Amino acid sequence: MGYFGISEYYHDIPDIDGWIRRRIRLCYWKQWRWCRTKIKNLLKLGTQLGTAIRAGLNRSGPWAMSRRLAAHTGLTNKCLKDQGLLSVKELWVKIHYPATAR
Repeated sequence: MGYFGISEYYHDIPDIDGWIRRRIRLCYWKQWRWCRTKIKNLLKLGTQLGTAIRAGLNRSGPWAMSRRLAAHTGLTNKCLKDQGLLSVKELWVKIHYPATAR
């Protein structure tokens, strides 16, 4: 937040926040590596069976898969937040619009 916190221009902040989340999903997808592991982990995270199987057997690259339905239903924003990912958008709003000023 040290770099983006000084920006007065809000328009790009949600895009940056989305890019970070997509990059985290990509890292998980690469970490899982094998089809069976991908399917098993997606099912553990709550993705439907058919969606998990199609995603696990898909040959698209990790960057493309990080944008698909399976990655978003399994690795939701809430799931990433529970694991400790901070939202750049929320931090920017806290810096520029503190609760005491409201």
